[in-house]
Amino acid sequence: MNVRAEERELAGEALHLLGKDRLVLAIHDPSFPADPDEDIGRGSPYGRASARFFRFARDLGFTAVLFGPQGDLSEGNASPYDGACFSRATVSIALAPLAQDPSWGGLLRPETLASLVEDRPRGLAGRAHHRYASAAVRRALDETFASFQEKRRRGTLPPTLAAFAARLDAWRARNIGWIERDALYERLAIEHGLGHFKDWPALDARLFAPWPGDEAAAAARLAALRSRHTETIEAHAFRQLLAREQHAALRAHLASLDLALHGDLAVGLGLQDEWSNLSIFLSGYRMGAPPSRTNPEGQPWGYPVLDPASWSGAAGAFLRARMAAMFEAYDGVRIDHPHGLVDPWVYDAAAADPLAAVQRGARLRSSPELPGHPRLAAFAIPRPSQIDRSLPRYAEAWVRDLDAAQVDAYGKLFDVLVQAAEVRGYVTETLFCEVLSTLPEQLGVVLARHGLGRFRVTQKANLDDPRDVYRSENADPADWIMMGTHDTPSMWELAATWRTEDKLAAQAAYLARRLGAPALETAAVRDPGMLVAAKLADALASEARSAMLFFADLFGLRERYNVPGTISDDNWSLRVPEGWETGYFEARRRGEALDLRQALALALRARASGASGDLETLAARLSALA
Repeated sequence: MNVRAEERELAGEALHLLGKDRLVLAIHDPSFPADPDEDIGRGSPYGRASARFFRFARDLGFTAVLFGPQGDLSEGNASPYDGACFSRATVSIALAPLAQDPSWGGLLRPETLASLVEDRPRGLAGRAHHRYASAAVRRALDETFASFQEKRRRGTLPPTLAAFAARLDAWRARNIGWIERDALYERLAIEHGLGHFKDWPALDARLFAPWPGDEAAAAARLAALRSRHTETIEAHAFRQLLAREQHAALRAHLASLDLALHGDLAVGLGLQDEWSNLSIFLSGYRMGAPPSRTNPEGQPWGYPVLDPASWSGAAGAFLRARMAAMFEAYDGVRIDHPHGLVDPWVYDAAAADPLAAVQRGARLRSSPELPGHPRLAAFAIPRPSQIDRSLPRYAEAWVRDLDAAQVDAYGKLFDVLVQAAEVRGYVTETLFCEVLSTLPEQLGVVLARHGLGRFRVTQKANLDDPRDVYRSENADPADWIMMGTHDTPSMWELAATWRTEDKLAAQAAYLARRLGAPALETAAVRDPGMLVAAKLADALASEARSAMLFFADLFGLRERYNVPGTISDDNWSLRVPEGWETGYFEARRRGEALDLRQALALALRARASGASGDLETLAARLSALA
């Protein structure tokens, strides 16, 4: 058995003995590596280098991969959490097959791809360039589609492309609703020179939800747009089917590696989805994050709020369609901020200062007789006597003593997700919820009745509070545990911060106690690699059955992927480092990248006390490899 195969086998045995059902590597599309001849300045999970990356991850012991949201993005906004619900991100399409794979008949000229690669920005290493990559992919796909259409008109499509054309016709007919809406949004944004529909003329801004009296004019306008932009709609369908077929090929590759693929259901919506579904949203309010322990100011996200009056009707149907699309693409689904589907935090959409407004916000369905938000009383589920007004309105215990009917009411939208998951198998195997520092009572009871847990982000643990929600010893089997997320500093950056802030000794002492390894206290202070491995071991030794690792922590990166609330070209841009295939192992030997073997061995020894000798034996074998 070669070393790589032995490492994978031992990691699998260790995870089983630790009671871990899955170990997930989290990485978003732009962060993937690319071979030099296909690198346009942004990663894609569908390229050649990514295929090798997935095998690399499986050989290390990961059992699943988690992508970020993969909805279509505008050229000016790289945040995957602002993407479309149904249109996939065309910027993630791998271009090399279009130029190099004979089955695509040379639709993309090799010299076009070469020029796009050559002209990519050469700025800060290890960062994606979303604006350039978006424009580059658009140029390449425009050429590809034009070539495809020309060959189709002339009847010169080769057999493989003729088969694709037939699939395109059938697929477009099944999905014409959202294809047409998203394509027309893009055209109107260009026509008006404004990306946000709120700034368009009134008729276009409400084309799918006209004001009373405007229905006939809206219908005529829509018919005219359809007629004028037939080719635009066809091009959008072409790009979208191409994106889906590359994704389907990826899933087949992952299945061959025995790697599961998880997707991310964003709590927010793309502008095109809000524009084409205005009737299901509550006017006058926007959704955000309330003040919390780790985010004391709150965040005014600006996302639309599903109208409770439509939860049983159009809003529920919209969410069912989203979940159907998710389960067509993924084995499991991360629910981003599930509070938004149970009891979203809302604030005044017209406020001049959104940050101040979100701090004065309230829970949509838990605000009976609340000064400042009288309109929310109509949506309240608890009675006034069930509200603890001695607490801040965002507190976990603001609502208390719910009865079964009230829990059912809170869970109406969330149950749509559960029903979609039940078709796929066990809910606890296919859904997991990003619940961080705040778990309101009403959300907790909805999740509990489906056997779902929360996230435990151990880098945020308060070492002075034994009951802190982020401490690993408080994790339940249904929880997901991780050192950090895409929104937090990397563990390597944080370790350096702890050193400068004189917090490293306390972390090392805590980990030494938790893992039952006194010698670790000194070693973790001296060696950042040992500290990070011990921090992961602390998570792996917990009762949580699911563990996750963000790619930056694996590779020893000391930069952040996302700083919440920040708009800049650097945000959402961190990539797997160049030379990763050998560079990771070299960095691991130097203690500058995470050694999963070391973390597993520490976790096994922590769990070995009073247990089977199998854990200590396997720990010794892993340590020998390390």
